[in-house]
Amino acid sequence: MALAKVPVAVQEQRDAADQNFDYMFKLLIIGNSSVGKTSFLFRFADDSFTSAFVSTVGIDFKVKTIYRNNKRVKLQIWDTAGQERYRTITTAYYRGAMGFLLMYDITSQESFCAVQDWATQIKTYSWDSAQVVLVGNKLDLEEDRQVPRQDGQRVATELGEHSKLVCLQEHSKLLHQLVHFKKSLFFSCSTGFQFFEASAKDNINVKQVFDRLVDVICEKMNQSFNGDASPSVSQKGDGLQEQPPPSQGGCAC
Repeated sequence: MALAKVPVAVQEQRDAADQNFDYMFKLLIIGNSSVGKTSFLFRFADDSFTSAFVSTVGIDFKVKTIYRNNKRVKLQIWDTAGQERYRTITTAYYRGAMGFLLMYDITSQESFCAVQDWATQIKTYSWDSAQVVLVGNKLDLEEDRQVPRQDGQRVATELGEHSKLVCLQEHSKLLHQLVHFKKSLFFSCSTGFQFFEASAKDNINVKQVFDRLVDVICEKMNQSFNGDASPSVSQKGDGLQEQPPPSQGGCAC
C-alpha cells in the first residue's frame, strides 16, 4: 500500500519546528530582481516551479533540513528582494548569514554586471567567514544567453581573489591579535567564490548548489578551528551521503 504524500505546507511546518539537527545555517539568496531567486528557493525547498511569481517584497524565507556527511543540517534560507528600494531592509539580514547564493540571469547582461555591487554588499554587511556561491540561473534559456559561462567563472575567480587580498590587508593590521588573525585569515580567505550555472525551471544543479555551499561552510569551519571539538564544529567525515545510514541520525560537515 502506497504511503500518502505529506502536503508541502505541512512538511514546511515540521521542518521549521524540528529541533533535531546537528547544525543550523542561515543562508541568503541575493541578486537583481527577476533573476529567479524565489523560483530557485521553491525548487530546492518544495521541488516545485511556477513562472507566475511576482517580485519579492522585502524578504521571505523557507526552512529545509538536509543530510551531509551523516549529519542533519537545518537550513534557514532567506529570499531577498532585488530592487534598490528594499536594499536597506535586506542588508540588515546579512549579519549572521554563513553563506550566500549570489545569483544572476545568464540571459541578462545587466544582472551580471551587478554582481560586483552585490559582492561589495556581502563584504560590507556580512561577517568575514561567510561563504559565497555565484550562480548563473536560467540555463534552460540557452538560446537567449547573453553571459558566456567563462565570464561567470572568471568573475567568480576574480571576486574570490579580491576578497582574499582585502582580507589579507585588513588582518595584517591586527598581527598583534595573532589568534584572531590566524583563524579569520584561514577561514575566510583560503578560496574564491564557488561557481555554478543552473536552472530552477529544469531543476539543473539546484540541489548541487546548496549542497556545495553547505559543504564549503563545513570545510572552512573545520579548517578554521583545526578540528577543535566545539559545539559548532565536528570532525570531518570521509565522504558525502545523500541519506543517513540506518543506524545514525543525521548530516555531517
